[in-house]
Amino acid sequence: MFLFRRSQPRVSVDQARSRTSGDMPAAILLDVREKPEWNAGHAPGAVHVPLSKLVTGAGLPSQASGRPLVVICRSGHRSQQAAKLLTERGAQAVDVKGGMNAWAAAGQPVLDERGNHGQIA
Repeated sequence: MFLFRRSQPRVSVDQARSRTSGDMPAAILLDVREKPEWNAGHAPGAVHVPLSKLVTGAGLPSQASGRPLVVICRSGHRSQQAAKLLTERGAQAVDVKGGMNAWAAAGQPVLDERGNHGQIA
């Protein structure tokens, strides 16, 4: 008999954008990359908490606490880990397939720390 590990739910960039945009978004976009990556380029409106901090027990900022989360990183690997960790802590969390690389490739906006056009580092 084979044992299958249940994987965390994943969403496409389009699904992530629709869940996290607008005046009353259904979910918060949580970017779990490290600060230099975030500073180089992130999605507008995203909330930043590095995976390294989540792993050591850091909580979520107030605007993300108790809200459904769409978790993103550069390629999707760290966001899968973060979504699993957050789900184990009782949060509703899914991750974005392909991460910020897919986000940018889909033509979604990327801003740097000053609000100018950013890049994925």
